[in-house]
Amino acid sequence: MEEQQHHQAAAEAQVQTPTPSSAKPVKRNLVSSLMEAATATLLPRSSSFKEDSYLSSTLKPSELKSLQDLKQMLSSSNSSNSSKPITIWDVPLLSSDDRADVILLKFLRARDFNPVHAHTMLLRCAEWRSSFNADTVADEELGLKDLEGVVAYMHGWDRAGHPVCYNAYGVFKDKDMYDRVFGDGEKLGRFLRWRVGVMERGVRMLQLRPGGINAIIQVTDLKDMPKRELRVASNQILSLFQDNYPEMVARKVFINVPWYFSVLYSMISPFLTERTKSKFVIAREGNVAETLYKFIRPEFVPVQYGGLSRPGDLQSGPPKPASEFSIKGGEKVNLEIDGIESGATITWDIVVGGWDLEYSAEYVPRSDGSYTIAVEKSRRISANSDEPVHNVFTSKEAGKLVLSIDNTGSRKRKVAAYRYFVRKPSAM
Repeated sequence: MEEQQHHQAAAEAQVQTPTPSSAKPVKRNLVSSLMEAATATLLPRSSSFKEDSYLSSTLKPSELKSLQDLKQMLSSSNSSNSSKPITIWDVPLLSSDDRADVILLKFLRARDFNPVHAHTMLLRCAEWRSSFNADTVADEELGLKDLEGVVAYMHGWDRAGHPVCYNAYGVFKDKDMYDRVFGDGEKLGRFLRWRVGVMERGVRMLQLRPGGINAIIQVTDLKDMPKRELRVASNQILSLFQDNYPEMVARKVFINVPWYFSVLYSMISPFLTERTKSKFVIAREGNVAETLYKFIRPEFVPVQYGGLSRPGDLQSGPPKPASEFSIKGGEKVNLEIDGIESGATITWDIVVGGWDLEYSAEYVPRSDGSYTIAVEKSRRISANSDEPVHNVFTSKEAGKLVLSIDNTGSRKRKVAAYRYFVRKPSAM
């Protein structure tokens, strides 16, 4: 009983007392409002990876010198070619704009602060962006609308404010789908343009400011991924991103990882830098929600990955914060929504990562002479369910709603989240 009350009190506190923002009042747009909602509850950053702040005060003397050397090289090459100053992501790299230093430092970091190598990389990137028309590719109509929101897409922010890009190539196990998208060189080229466009939309969501949000989170779903067939496309994507989007990924989260991934990883691990490996997070099937919740609030996690966010949810503004809790193996948890007036309408969503347990909902009137109402009869929700429970109930008398999650048949701990809305009865 005490355990159940603890869950209820903790959950209610999260819903009713969202963390206030400490920032100065500013005029906010939809994007900034969503970012604020995503970062309402911050988690300590993993000690395995330290993201650059791009603040000059944090740079070593040798790194500051490399930055100045790179600027001098750019200035000299620009003068000798009598060409227009290099601009990347709408930032002139030889300007006093502090975003220029952030971009230059990304190229330097990718080349271990060797200014000569970074200069070569940067010039090649600028040439590629010009020939590829990278500045406008995000807005092109490429006839691949059915891939958006399925194969690669930006969706929400993590707890630290990084935009999140999801990747899932399992749809290409269907031969007809594969042939339609990758059937020949022309189709492959179109797909690569589309995929670069998704990346460009992610970069547009970044601040590119010292101390700001300067990288995205990549979540890659390996479920049903046809490895051999996608080898050419994945190699080209990897090459394009490594050469032209240095340090643009703060963390790489692999989910639904098959058993043989560890074998493949051990083979390629010697060729990866320690910095790259420190960005990796690996989650096997069944641990997806638990892993994602460490970095992303549940109201921003897509429903197919154990979250509460459906397609289109973020277009109208920040989602209502969800309350997070965990259910131990062998435990039953009752979540109580109390203080409901007669005639009020309650709408709720609840999700459990990996489900595979019993769920029910009942309404308990306050009056001793009234009967408890079974709003949702007890039912087992399978582990394969990829939708949260969503329901609405209108009370006929004052009372409370009780949501029951029974995990007594399992030894496995599960993460969960819920949220609710109560609309009071209209005044007569």
